[in-house]
Amino acid sequence: MLADRALEVVLDRVLPADVRDLNLARFAAESLGDVAPVREAVQAMPFLAERRVAVVTDTQSMRSAPRQELWDVAQNVPDGNTLVLLDLLSPRAQRPAPFGTMAGRAALRIDTTAGEETRERFVRETLERNGAKAEARVVDELSRSQADLAAVRSDLEKLALGGKRITLKDLEREALAIEDPKAYKYASALAEGRIAEALAIAHESFSGDPRGAAVPLLSALATECNYIWELARPGGELPSRARWRERFLRPVARRVGERRARIAYERAVRGLEAIVTGRAGSDPDDHRALVDRISVELSKISRT
Repeated sequence: MLADRALEVVLDRVLPADVRDLNLARFAAESLGDVAPVREAVQAMPFLAERRVAVVTDTQSMRSAPRQELWDVAQNVPDGNTLVLLDLLSPRAQRPAPFGTMAGRAALRIDTTAGEETRERFVRETLERNGAKAEARVVDELSRSQADLAAVRSDLEKLALGGKRITLKDLEREALAIEDPKAYKYASALAEGRIAEALAIAHESFSGDPRGAAVPLLSALATECNYIWELARPGGELPSRARWRERFLRPVARRVGERRARIAYERAVRGLEAIVTGRAGSDPDDHRALVDRISVELSKISRT
């Protein structure tokens, strides 16, 4: 959320709107087979403007070799042109190292990490845009939490539909924002077929908590697969707290079908049981490998 806003501010400052279409190239990391198109974009001459700008989003989803190739491109941007890398890795991540850490003082770094004051302002502005009010405890909880701001906005928008003052009980009952947002995002990305994004989130979770990441990830995945299985059944319905997910999961359920949805759910549950019971071992690397393996297996099921 804040990264997207920061990008728009940067573009407004470096590339006037009247020449932007001719001098701006955007790339999603997931869609890049290699970095050659980015290299070509940053090496091209500006057209009726002072500079050309290339933007690569979601670089946190890239594997180590392509990340290094992209970093090599970043070291050779011609004077006057600009390359913007949106890298949403945690500043504490070590494998891979965030581009901001690698750049040091050699590049302009914009930290979009939201502190408590920023988060509170975001919550209040979101409530105002949706014509909603909330208890002070709701604002305080969301301001102090580490939930992803996109999840916070989504939760508030859902709760605002009720047309009443949002209470902490409403938030706890309906929202996922004060649970584990990374695990939720991982499961959602995988269910919707965004395997590279799901793996990037999982790897970031393991970087921050090597021993504790597997259980919430697989638990969230089992829950998501159970939702898909339920929607794949004749007359299946989601529980009220998850009903807002139906428009995303119903097409997945139709594509996967009841039998494969059940297989996906059972595979996620078996993986979770293996971690909890110790059958998967105690080495965090084994847990990470298990999550990766299940992620790839389930992504194939949803694409078949």
